[in-house]
Amino acid sequence: MSLSIDSSSQVLENGYGHVELLSGCNDEHEGVIVNMEKPMDSKVFLTALRASLSLWRKQGKRGVWIKLPIGLANLIETAVKEGFCYHHAEPDYLMLVQWISEPPSTIPANATHRVVIGAIVMNDKRELLVVQEKSGKLKGTGIWKIPTGQVDPGEDIFKAAVREVKEETNIDTEFLEILGFRQCHKTFFEKSDLFFLCMMRPLSFDVQKQESEIEAAKWMPFEEYTAQPIVQKPGFYKCITDVCLAKVEGDYIGFSPRHVKSSFTDQLSYFYLNKQDSNSS
Repeated sequence: MSLSIDSSSQVLENGYGHVELLSGCNDEHEGVIVNMEKPMDSKVFLTALRASLSLWRKQGKRGVWIKLPIGLANLIETAVKEGFCYHHAEPDYLMLVQWISEPPSTIPANATHRVVIGAIVMNDKRELLVVQEKSGKLKGTGIWKIPTGQVDPGEDIFKAAVREVKEETNIDTEFLEILGFRQCHKTFFEKSDLFFLCMMRPLSFDVQKQESEIEAAKWMPFEEYTAQPIVQKPGFYKCITDVCLAKVEGDYIGFSPRHVKSSFTDQLSYFYLNKQDSNSS
């Protein structure tokens, strides 16, 4: 629904004279989303914002979202002084929000997690693909680890695993399963991590390290990898080793992606499940 001015009498009734209200659309939760696109003087914005808020309150709206592109940063202070707060920011915009209904607010919190993958890649010689990092906590420690990396926005987990292995080692792989995952809090700017451990099948074998991020990369005998003190000690690295052995030597079954469609939209996504047990049941 367009929230442009309906009639001069309605605006005059609100005491703002002839002003053009901010244009927005309804969200799914009785709120309003305003997508600011054109440059606007802060004083004009203030008048339009106050008039719009008055109208939205009368209409029974609950929350108001204002998306400000970086080019309209001059309007941030005005909105904040009118009761808006920061919700989240991206490289090209800032999202502000205000609850204008009766408390309590049901505005959802900003996204709290980033998604990270770790890739177990083992060849027929029982060698594990490992790397040493050029930066971070492991820089200069001599510790060998599996390839890891962050999932990009809009990227599927299994595709991120294939991409990260290729970027760090130049090895082509086929995704097999998610063997497990870990949730860890207060890591990157107080956000939480979801780390997915992926089992991969190598499709090529000539290792070439990524010069910008990787100090060294190679195929390492699995027993040599597990002999490292950090892997021997109880903890995260030991868990990775244990589940890897369970997969290679036992009958451990992980989770594979199944293409599914949303029940409410035509959007496609992936549901990860144990295919063997689900098929048998």
